[in-house]
Amino acid sequence: MDYKAALEEIEKAIDEIRDKNRNTPIIVEGEKDVRALNSLDINGDIITVHCGMEIANLCDYIASHYKEIIILTDWDRKGWQLCRKIEKNLKGRTKCITEYRLIFAKNAMVKDIESIPTFLKNLRNKVNRRRNYFRD
Repeated sequence: MDYKAALEEIEKAIDEIRDKNRNTPIIVEGEKDVRALNSLDINGDIITVHCGMEIANLCDYIASHYKEIIILTDWDRKGWQLCRKIEKNLKGRTKCITEYRLIFAKNAMVKDIESIPTFLKNLRNKVNRRRNYFRD
């Protein structure tokens, strides 16, 4: 794995998400995901799927309030199913941005948003150690 390239892809995605989140909400699975995003300085509207509302009702709420949404459900089997269910419910009503999930799934060796901050820290350390190793 090219750690430097993976780090660059993930950091670019996080920067874009941070910027988009000023006007576009993010939907995640739970509160740990919200805290993880907040720790990455992503502090706009974040909606949790597990908020006590049925998916259909949650999607109706989203469709009535937002033109687009960033879906950041986990990239395990359950997260993929949840993403598809949300997309299907919002089809034709709210644009669903899902490409960031694909970037994380491809470049991060973790399966969920809540693990991204720690993974990113470790990846940065690994890349910096390699940089310093080759410098000496």
